[in-house]
Order: sequence, then structure tokens, then C-alpha cells
Amino acid sequence: MRKIIANTFLTLDGVMQAPGGPEEDPTGGFKYGGWSVNYWDGMMGKVIMEGLLGKPFDLLLGRKTYEIFAAHWPFVKNDPDKLNAMAADKLNSAKKYVVSKTLAKADWKNSTLIKGDVMKKIIKLKEQTGPEIQVHGSSNLIQTLLEHDLIDEFRVWTFPLALGGGKRLFGEGTILTSLKLIDCKISTTGVIIATYARGGKVKTGSVALENPTEAELARRKKLVEESQQ
Repeated sequence: MRKIIANTFLTLDGVMQAPGGPEEDPTGGFKYGGWSVNYWDGMMGKVIMEGLLGKPFDLLLGRKTYEIFAAHWPFVKNDPDKLNAMAADKLNSAKKYVVSKTLAKADWKNSTLIKGDVMKKIIKLKEQTGPEIQVHGSSNLIQTLLEHDLIDEFRVWTFPLALGGGKRLFGEGTILTSLKLIDCKISTTGVIIATYARGGKVKTGSVALENPTEAELARRKKLVEESQQ
């Protein structure tokens, strides 16, 4: 069984829409595309190369992210920036599975379109032997994967800003689950790079006293009455 891993850039209030530029996804009149650009440092580039692209992987992408990647990475393989050139080599050679209702073909090297019963085909892909399956960006696709409980791990990069609105990682339809932190790093610019594995069912509890005094009971009653006014 292969893991599906969501790699996501987020604002502190959970927005994942268009981190790389205004043209990425202006859906809903989103005006803050490119919000991640000014936070990058050398450490983050190293994490990309060693943590995300440093071992074998396949890509599972939505149409918009696929088109953004396909318009960029094939053309920077000879970039003088060593890290950029290395990333281009890894991404260009990886197998890519593209979920789209509108694309007629996928021309980027090693790309395969997934149409029809998408979830059935993704589950079959997951059940095959092979490297981990990474999802980058692809906000709409991620929502569908969350609804079907198909994401095994989250690699979340939380940037220190809040935008107030935009597409979010955990939207409506997300299945309740707890997560377990398995790795965490912080960049010089305050970006928290955290990796979470599935942690099982959500457990609840209470901080209330098990044997409250009469004064505590009276206080609780008062709070309830005030909240109902």
C-alpha cells in the first residue's frame, strides 16, 4: 500500500490558495496570490530537496497545479541555480497522474490523465507497489481526497501571515481525525514546516472538576444563564 502525502503551503489562518503568484488561482476574486514568495530562505530550499524530492516519488496533481508545473519545470532544467535545476530534474522525471475533467491530453513528460471514476482509479493506484504519491497544491483535489479519507500524511508549511479568506486546506466535508506530529522545523523567516501522520479517532475530554463544589456548580449555572440572555 502506497502513502498519499499532501504537501501544502498555508497561511496561519489556513489559506492555501495561490501561494506562488497572482496568476495561480484568482478564483473568488482572490487578490493575494504570491503571499509565500518573500518568506523563502536557504533552509527551506534544502528541506524541499532533501525532504520532499530526496527520495523516489510519484505526483498526483489537479489540473491547475499540473498546468502551472508543466509551464515552468521543463524550462528550468539548465537553470544556473543548482537547487532549482535539481528540483526540475526530479519533477520532470517523476511519474505524474493528473486529475482533470477538461484536459484532453497531458504532454509533460511521464504524465497520465485520470478521468472517469477518479476515486476508484486513485485507490487502485494507492494499492499498487511503488514510491509515495505526493500531492502538491491542488486544493480542489485535496478536498476530494479528504472526503474519501485517502491522505496518509500532511507536510504543512505554515507561513506567518493571515489573509482572512481564500481556499483552505481543511474545508467542508473533511473527515474527523486526529494527527500525530512526526517532524517539525522552523525557517529563519518564521515558516513552520511540520509533518503529520494520521493519529486515529478524535478523542474529547473535559477540564471540569470531577467532584465540583457547590460554589463551582453555582458558578457554572450562572455562566449558562448569562450565555442564554
